[in-house]
Amino acid sequence: MEQRRKASQSGSNVHTILGAGGSIGNCLAEELLRQNKLVRLVSRRGYAMAGAQSVKGDLTSFPDVLNAVKGSDVVYLCVGLPYRYDIWKEQWPRIMDYVTEACIKENALLIFFDNVYMYGAVNGMMTEETPYNPCSKKGEIRAKIASQLQYEMEQKNVRAIIARAADLYGPHSDQTSILWQLIIRNIQAEKSAQWAGSLVEPHSFTYTRDCGKALVMLAERAGAQGQVWHMPTASPGLTAKQWTQLIGIELGKSTKCRLVPKWALRLYGYFDRTVQEAYEMLYQQELAYCFDSGKFEKAFNFSPTSYEQGIKETLSFLNSR
Repeated sequence: MEQRRKASQSGSNVHTILGAGGSIGNCLAEELLRQNKLVRLVSRRGYAMAGAQSVKGDLTSFPDVLNAVKGSDVVYLCVGLPYRYDIWKEQWPRIMDYVTEACIKENALLIFFDNVYMYGAVNGMMTEETPYNPCSKKGEIRAKIASQLQYEMEQKNVRAIIARAADLYGPHSDQTSILWQLIIRNIQAEKSAQWAGSLVEPHSFTYTRDCGKALVMLAERAGAQGQVWHMPTASPGLTAKQWTQLIGIELGKSTKCRLVPKWALRLYGYFDRTVQEAYEMLYQQELAYCFDSGKFEKAFNFSPTSYEQGIKETLSFLNSR
């Protein structure tokens, strides 16, 4: 492969992003390109970015996965499936099987970008040692695929890392971030901010650009392999009221945050499939959602972006678009 030959000549590695075009895939690609890495973007529709190779591929097809991974040194699994339990149940275990097998065949390092659904309702801080105790159907699927990869890691069958983040905010996340959907978008439209669950419990959010930087750092440190790492996340988290105040100040607008009652979410769910699917995850907003990234911060001497700076950069990014 021409790109592989160029990588060999330049001393660089080929970094393949499975699930290009999403919030983490984009921030990761931008960071890799900023560091002059050779980047391959893989997606169903052939998502493209200047300076990177674009490949079409269906991750539920093993031949497509093998073709996408071929010649890669590092593979980042950042795919975001449609937010539906039936799709997750069918496709996630198959994707994890196919990607793991392909990385074994190519001797590529696999970095799986994961969430925290498998932890369930946690009393206290979520750390890398928090046991899997899912309390949702989607959490059960995430626990299954994470355990599946961890088993392969422990058996030394694959070189891999699990990189786990809290809910996301930041550049490229406007389609999926609940901060955007419930607070930023409403304030921009001169409406009251909204939240579901509790207005006074803290909620951690991980900044997308910090994830891009952290994933590259993990890829380049051999000692990080075979472990779970929490992505750098500012602590403590803010309450919905504090998020509203912070975002309102940056937008130059004053507003209150209105709590959406559970009965209303139930009703909305009859008309909106995404709301219906998200209802089982409401416990994450009802309880304190506290994410600890001290392990990464200490190992890599990394300070997470403050929420104040992160919101400034997020709004600047949205305005530029």
